[in-house]
Amino acid sequence: MADNVDLAGLTEWIREFARVIGENAQLLSDLDAAIGDADHGINMERGMTAVLGSLDETTPADIAALCKQVGMTLVKSVGGASGPLYGTFFLRMAAPLGATDGVSAADFAAALRAGVEGVVQRGRAESGDKTMYDALAPALDALDAALASGAELSTALADAATAAQNGRDATESMVARKGRASYLGQRSVGHQDPGATSSAMLIAAAATAFADR
Repeated sequence: MADNVDLAGLTEWIREFARVIGENAQLLSDLDAAIGDADHGINMERGMTAVLGSLDETTPADIAALCKQVGMTLVKSVGGASGPLYGTFFLRMAAPLGATDGVSAADFAAALRAGVEGVVQRGRAESGDKTMYDALAPALDALDAALASGAELSTALADAATAAQNGRDATESMVARKGRASYLGQRSVGHQDPGATSSAMLIAAAATAFADR
């Protein structure tokens, strides 16, 4: 495929994610109130607001620079575990994307996977731990499968968004094994994980941003 993912498309994704986080900040904090510190939405909204401010002030030179700028802004502005995890996700995406104006859909998928691998290394999460990984892992598998079958990026991202939402929903029946939620043990069952919820929003935002490209 040609260069399907360019700086404008990635920037639109980030801005769409910020919009969705802003609209759902209270929901995320309410979910976090049940099993965490009740601040996931507040923290994510603060971080994405800072990201938008950074992008309005400085236009990145290329797609790798964009990911680095987003990642560093999140690390500096988001409290709790979310800042390092989301920041690492975008920082790890930068290297495989490279200092270029655009990459193929397959290269974008590889960069997303590099980002998730960074999240895993930092958070030590596995499938079934009731974390953001439970939304991200199935999303990437669905994305790779769709692209391998010859699907366009927009279709593949729609599949990924559905898989992320299904992964998010599945966390409700899981026992938390990471973070503050793990202190609750069996009492964490019956609550949707806020990190998986915001991660599903991240993938859904990508599907929206690239739907008409």
